[in-house]
Amino acid sequence: MVNGKVLPDEKSYEALCAKFKWSIPAQFNIAVDICDRHAGDLARIAMIYEDEAGKVSEHTFAEFRDRSNQLAHALRRLGVTRGDRVGIVMSQRPETGVAHLGIYKLGAIAVPLATLFGPDAVEYRLRSAGVQVVITDATSLDRLREVKQKYPGLTHIISADPTNAPHVLDYSTLLDSESVDFDPVATAAEDPALLIFTSGTTGSPKGALHAHRILLGRLPSMEFVHQAFPQPGDRFWTPADWAWAGGLLDMLLPSWHYGVTVVAHRSRKFDAARAFELIARHKIRNVFLPATVLKMMRLIEDPRKQWDVQLRTIHTGGEAVSEDLILWAKDALGATPHDAFGQTEAVMIIGNCTDFMPIKPGSLGRPIPGHEIALLNTQGQPVPDGEIGEIALKRPVPAMFLRYWNDEVATLEKFSGDWLLTADLATKDQDGYIWYVGRKDDVISSGAYRIGPGEIENCLAGHPAVAMAAAVGSPDPIRGEVVKAFVQLREGFVPTPELAQALQMHVRTRLSAHEYPREIEFYDCIPTTTTGKVIRKGLRELEHARKQQNAAPNATN
Repeated sequence: MVNGKVLPDEKSYEALCAKFKWSIPAQFNIAVDICDRHAGDLARIAMIYEDEAGKVSEHTFAEFRDRSNQLAHALRRLGVTRGDRVGIVMSQRPETGVAHLGIYKLGAIAVPLATLFGPDAVEYRLRSAGVQVVITDATSLDRLREVKQKYPGLTHIISADPTNAPHVLDYSTLLDSESVDFDPVATAAEDPALLIFTSGTTGSPKGALHAHRILLGRLPSMEFVHQAFPQPGDRFWTPADWAWAGGLLDMLLPSWHYGVTVVAHRSRKFDAARAFELIARHKIRNVFLPATVLKMMRLIEDPRKQWDVQLRTIHTGGEAVSEDLILWAKDALGATPHDAFGQTEAVMIIGNCTDFMPIKPGSLGRPIPGHEIALLNTQGQPVPDGEIGEIALKRPVPAMFLRYWNDEVATLEKFSGDWLLTADLATKDQDGYIWYVGRKDDVISSGAYRIGPGEIENCLAGHPAVAMAAAVGSPDPIRGEVVKAFVQLREGFVPTPELAQALQMHVRTRLSAHEYPREIEFYDCIPTTTTGKVIRKGLRELEHARKQQNAAPNATN
């Protein structure tokens, strides 16, 4: 296996790992690799775009090459030079792809930001990164104009949609006057290309700076999780925002490396029925579906009786995937979900592939070939099998970030010697499978037990009444903490004390007596990040504040 390419004599996971070799060239530019080298075939389709109104358009690699060349010229005229940061605040659409390509060709650094961010969140990230130019669309234009009033460093806003707003540059007018010929900057594989902000589940969001080599570092996991990707007829889509590593580095950029057509469409609010329609209509064969999205799609009964779904591979992540969810997807979608683990700083380093190993439902899988993983204790030493340790990745590997932007202290704290620390806790079984426990701050300390929330949440999600659940530690004078579950019910179910007792018994009989939630609160909508991860921190803080208030001297008066 060389950079993800499966060799003919590799028939087991062990053989795959033993023969793996990284091959990273000294000179490498993402845009040239994923676009320009495919553009000679003038008919080769890079993207099928369906907007929210249902209008569909097709775009070739040749079109993306020419348009990104024009954008590179335009950005240069605006004063953008090698190493400068350029913001991208757009959802899934052709102009988003052009923006990435043009920025990389110029040797600048792309800073993608989610369209769901409010003005304060956008300003914080743009200011932190020192962004001077932003490319956006009508959805986010007003927010960017508001930000520009507060952040004078933002000198130019380019709108991909026509607008009469003052001091805003029109994308089409700007590009149409430029040449389609451009010589991309000869970037090294180690040169910075991409600045992605962490989701900020613990502390303030930090900008993780990636080099051009991040694309090459992502390929082994792409081929592993998507079973010798690509195959004839493969076509990729994800509902994940391209501003996140999951949408950008788990779908768009690696798909284009292989010359695979991607489908671009993202509704402002996820709709499971519309997702099934999209998959069937565009003959999508490969998907990245966060675990939260899979749970929402499960609410649709017998989808293949309603739509012609022909999926070949499913990659999922964000939260551990329960056995019942895997079985449902295999039956209802026709493909087995391959769970994988990674984070913004180290993209997809653990995963599953049924071609080389059996899936153990609920586990993250095994290390992706080319990545050395250990579970470390607080002294930085590996823990024995079965004990909880922090997931760590040994450097150097191409899938690892360069550093945090303008934060040397946080960068140093991210490492223990040669190990990148993920702040995620897990155990490893005797077969080498890694089982997720939770974020460091999410672990519940109850009596003598350390309890991970993921297993409890998956167990609750297996109950027919539960749409989603979040487990946190609730302060307790005897045990220190007890398990509390916030439960979002499926439509048609009503919260009652009897249902709460049934859910407690469901967990107690399927997991253990010390793990069942002693407290259950029904919640209208479990909070999640824009990447689909449950925000346990907010629920935990809410619960601690309540308990403190109830314990106050006047609480019972």
